[in-house]
Amino acid sequence: MKKWTISKVLVFLVMVFYGIISLYPMIWMAFYSLKNNEEIFVTNPFGPPLDPQWSNYSKALDQFDILLYFKNSVLVSIAAMFFGILFSLMFTYVVARVRTKTTRFCQTLVTVGMFIPIQAVMTPLVVMVKNLHLSNTRWSLIVPYVALSFPFAVMVLYGFYRSLPIELEESAYIEGAGFYRTYFSIIFPQLKSVIAVLVIYQFMSHWNEFSLALILITKNELKTLPLGLAGFYGMFSTDWGPVGAALVIASLPVIVIYLFFSNQVSDAMTYSGMKN
Repeated sequence: MKKWTISKVLVFLVMVFYGIISLYPMIWMAFYSLKNNEEIFVTNPFGPPLDPQWSNYSKALDQFDILLYFKNSVLVSIAAMFFGILFSLMFTYVVARVRTKTTRFCQTLVTVGMFIPIQAVMTPLVVMVKNLHLSNTRWSLIVPYVALSFPFAVMVLYGFYRSLPIELEESAYIEGAGFYRTYFSIIFPQLKSVIAVLVIYQFMSHWNEFSLALILITKNELKTLPLGLAGFYGMFSTDWGPVGAALVIASLPVIVIYLFFSNQVSDAMTYSGMKN
């Protein structure tokens, strides 16, 4: 039988308290989506709904193009996440295994991109998108999202690649395995945890991105959820229940992605240090 000391009880209580504080904003948002204006602002702003207004969800779906915006966000976020992780896996493997002046320079150049604020590149980015004839297309968001998420992915993956013993690859080559067989059978399985971290981080950042989408997308049928929700506030400013329902719907994919990959995050943190 495990003995509970005073220190363990205190730590347990602190963690429970911290968990409640962390989860309450999501719980409050769920409550908010089921209330009317009177409960939200006057009679019951913090507690559970006294008379759940499930019609708020039907209003959010029927009176607002939330499914269209939801589809656009899903397509853009998944495509940008897929290409971003794919390109960073290939690039980082080269700079981690082929140590030359050129690869070191490329790695440094990409890493510097992390310190350039998005506001500094907005104007040339708009001009570039226009010159590439990508204006008002989903690719006008996907391509910049891939480029902007690339430096962070390279920084994270570099430490993982350097932590893998090169003897694993040498042994595979001696046994007659080719490059692709070695990479996908030996190296890639070792990267599951870090890829899970990148999936969570990149999907969340792409899903919630607003400023670039506001500048690059003007057609209503191509707007993502953050843009759509911005218009939703004005449209339903007198009825805030459907706004809360729309926020809950918009939050579900991020929560599902995190829950699905959360078991890999703790493993990734073990190897998160970078090696030279």
